Amino acid sequence: MAVSLVALISQAQTLEQCQQAAERNYPLIAQHDLIARTTDLTVANIQKGWLPQVTATAQATYQSAVTAWPDEMKGLMQQMGVDMKGLARDQYRVGLDVQQTVYDGGAISAQKRVAREQGAVQQAQLDVTLYNVRQRVNEMYFSLLLLEDQLKLNSDLQAQLASSEKKLTSMVKHGTAAQCDLNNVTAERLNVVQQQVTLESQRRVLLSMLSTFCGLEVTSPVKPASLQAGQGNNRPELRLIDSQLKLADAQERALDAALLPRVGLFAQGYYGYPGYNMFKDMMGREWSWNGMVGARLTWNIGALYTRKNDKAKIQLQRESAQSQRETFLLNNRLEQMQQDETIDRYRRLMAQDDEIVALREQVRKAAESKLSHGIIDVNDLLRDINSENAARVQRSIHEIEMLKGMYDLQYTIND
Repeated sequence: MAVSLVALISQAQTLEQCQQAAERNYPLIAQHDLIARTTDLTVANIQKGWLPQVTATAQATYQSAVTAWPDEMKGLMQQMGVDMKGLARDQYRVGLDVQQTVYDGGAISAQKRVAREQGAVQQAQLDVTLYNVRQRVNEMYFSLLLLEDQLKLNSDLQAQLASSEKKLTSMVKHGTAAQCDLNNVTAERLNVVQQQVTLESQRRVLLSMLSTFCGLEVTSPVKPASLQAGQGNNRPELRLIDSQLKLADAQERALDAALLPRVGLFAQGYYGYPGYNMFKDMMGREWSWNGMVGARLTWNIGALYTRKNDKAKIQLQRESAQSQRETFLLNNRLEQMQQDETIDRYRRLMAQDDEIVALREQVRKAAESKLSHGIIDVNDLLRDINSENAARVQRSIHEIEMLKGMYDLQYTIND
């Protein structure tokens, strides 16, 4: 089953199949997964802001002065046989500080939203880069189609010249034609053979490039059908601008959340000297366990200092994104107008191509008939043969260029 699937994929030859294969094969496609995973990790780290924040501390200090009993009281206590040592100047503690956020004003939620929108912007930027792959495939694909047609016409031209060469060989044997006439046709046929060598070389190079670019073997491209372009515009550049605007909205909500107060619970505990019972520690210098729990309300109004400028910067980001949208749409519309005119021009040219080819074919057949009766010069015959071939080549070029224009227009609007 796996072998048949590989064989099926390797035989993909249509333009759409090549575009899809090229996008999958392009090394940058791996960035999609990397961006998604990075965004998930960033959001997960922000979410951990709800977990208890634990801080371990250890300290040793020596103070220049400490809390002490008044000298009169100390003397009085000594008379009563009580030794009032007072607090020691060297103090020690090893402890833990645990803080749990209860209400953060929506700050963590806003930070997660900003992280996700930043990931979306990166994904959209990558989509813009990957979208250009389609245009590169289009250029190679339609160049291959043109070479395929030219090779076919070259083969037909060789057949016509070989037929005339065969007739002239017989006429030379019977003395009704000169050897130079036969040599002239033979030389022309060999010249066409040389053209075939050049065309085949160009075809091999393009096939190799397209196959490498797509990551599969392309052997025979299929001429795509004509298209009718839609009216919408779904370019990834527009989606990128939308993502940038959403990011600006998320950043503004984060500014609002930064103004709100925070409520949290805390617990502190340590083992050391002195403890919370100051009187006991003034009478003895033993280490003890000490703990405290409580609630805390904090309100950092420092965010007000930069709020005005921060909101102005975000508004400038929005205006810049809107300006980019308007610029892109204008340039895109101008490009569409040019491509519409190109398609229409080739369509009008093709209206006479079949008639021109038919007339050139009639002239060539008449010339061959005249040659058989010895009433036409070989140079005139070659001129008529080449004129017919040129008309066929021109018709092929017009058709391929019109198709390319249609698919370029499809690329322009991503219809």
